[in-house]
Amino acid sequence: MPCPLLRALAWAALVAASASPALAFTPGQGKLLLTGGVSSIDGAAGGGLTPWAVTGSHATGSEIGATAFFTRVKVQDYALGVYGAAVGFGDRAELSIARQDFDAGDNLAPLGLPGLHLKQNIVGAKLRLAGDAVLDSDTLMPQVAVGVLHKKTDAGALGPTLTGPLGAKDSGTDLYLSATKLFLAQGLLVSGTLRATKANQNGLLGFGGAAGGSYKFQPEVSVAYLLRRDLALGAEYRAKPDNLNESVLGSDALKEDDWSDLFLAWAPSKHLSITLAWVDLGRIAPAVQPRRQRGAYLSAQIGF
Repeated sequence: MPCPLLRALAWAALVAASASPALAFTPGQGKLLLTGGVSSIDGAAGGGLTPWAVTGSHATGSEIGATAFFTRVKVQDYALGVYGAAVGFGDRAELSIARQDFDAGDNLAPLGLPGLHLKQNIVGAKLRLAGDAVLDSDTLMPQVAVGVLHKKTDAGALGPTLTGPLGAKDSGTDLYLSATKLFLAQGLLVSGTLRATKANQNGLLGFGGAAGGSYKFQPEVSVAYLLRRDLALGAEYRAKPDNLNESVLGSDALKEDDWSDLFLAWAPSKHLSITLAWVDLGRIAPAVQPRRQRGAYLSAQIGF
């Protein structure tokens, strides 16, 4: 793993996993439905667009749990497919992996890039620092976790332009701090994340740019209301940097907007959850496709 912090968090996860001699891979039964979140598009447990402080699967205590997921996002002119998996070590640590495939269709044909696919591999680690979302639900103490997501993008035919004139890198690392508060009696969950990132369009268009490559801190917020124990209605907002707004392609040609969604998550059992959402991804490459990209998000997760 190329990032020292990623290695450190992964090591901490393994240490947490081996801390108890009774640790074993078992179907977790300790968490309430949906309190472990679902799989985000980056693979980490949380909402669809942003990680939470919770760990994936229903494992608690000395258990190890695992999840696998597939997500499909379809907006007016683009599509995104994501699949991945995560391993949760009790409610203390998480390791995750995800693969993204963004289909640009023929929208970039004016740039000589018809049928372009942007692909990305993501490896993540998360470590709980304090609090317990369920056990502390009757106090003001949130569950707090720190995480890291190392990303490597394959921009296909766009790659030479991306890493050349546009000045972006083809790999980068997001760092984040999340606090998640569950008000169990009210059936309300609130989560906030502060992400340090250089990523363009979550990394699908590389990291940084000729105009600057420093980390930027971006806030992310999720709110979910439990309509019943197996059904949650919520919303997310994710701020994003705008590193490629000023580029050799012209001002605003690759302007990047914030993301948001409205979601409905259903967990018919502890082993399955399905999330349906309406998403607004803003403008993507507005110089060639100026309209905002809005559409549907569907994700299925299995857990053990």
